[in-house]
Amino acid sequence: MRATHLPARCVRFCALTLIAAIAVGPAVARADSTLRIGVLKFGTVNWVMDVIAHHGLDKVNGIHIDEVALASNQATLVALQAGRVDCVVSDWLWVSRQRASGWDWTFFPFSTALGALVAARGAPIHRLADLRNRRLGIAGSPLDKSWVLLQALARQQHVDLARDARLSFGAPPLLDEELRAGRLDAVLTYWNFAARLTSSGLPQVLSMSDALRQLGFDTAIPLVGYVVSDRWARAHPHALAGFVRATRAADSILATSDAEWTWLGPRTGAQDPAELRALRDAFRAGIPSRWGEQERREARALYALFAKVGGTSLVGSSPTLEPGTFLDSVRY
Repeated sequence: MRATHLPARCVRFCALTLIAAIAVGPAVARADSTLRIGVLKFGTVNWVMDVIAHHGLDKVNGIHIDEVALASNQATLVALQAGRVDCVVSDWLWVSRQRASGWDWTFFPFSTALGALVAARGAPIHRLADLRNRRLGIAGSPLDKSWVLLQALARQQHVDLARDARLSFGAPPLLDEELRAGRLDAVLTYWNFAARLTSSGLPQVLSMSDALRQLGFDTAIPLVGYVVSDRWARAHPHALAGFVRATRAADSILATSDAEWTWLGPRTGAQDPAELRALRDAFRAGIPSRWGEQERREARALYALFAKVGGTSLVGSSPTLEPGTFLDSVRY
């Protein structure tokens, strides 16, 4: 995200919300004005929802957001498929795979933030080749997107991490403990956990955003986003448009207001000001500033890389990104 884009974007959102407030008004009710979103209790999308509620951005945009708290990522997907919620946060790999199986899910961006490789204090790890014969913890499963990207970059450097490193897969909090205790030499973890680790002085070896650039991708590609069904989007254009405006307005506030982060701090679980600053900066870096044809074209190329490295276990049977994976009506 380029800092020079923020003031204009903030002005644009203020104008949009003012127009919406005049056009909709607090007393107007619409049949298609509610969006039910499934959220993890401690997921970072909650920060956006908190800002929306704090500033009344849903009401300003003439909609009602009903948050449904769920226990796991899998639970959010099950709730979406069962019709308990209208929207969840997931990635477009899942959307494409589901579309290939006949579902009509579609995606628009939430964040470009990716994970990072963080080394233990004093560990002699400065490049990927240094991971040979080292204990490497990986957040999630062998199909985690950051792990696939790290393997792809390592192969370009003639390093086979799946063969040459000593791998452990697990939940990020457990890996954090193992790293701090010296039982791991490095971890590849989600962006918010990486921010917490580096704020305590542990060295970041490589961000997955930098890995993407080294792999030849020039734009920030949002892998994680909001997922709804085509059918729901067609039936609820007012709720969809209001939700997009509200989330983008919340992003603008989070991108420009340090005071907002002071208020939001307790909700992030940050243990101290340094950790909150690290979370703030990492979140801001992941706010999508563009979502147009160039970003979609690079996403299709990235899908090809995921298919090559991760195979059908990751992407399913479709060799290319399924048509309709990205919601056409959302661009900026």
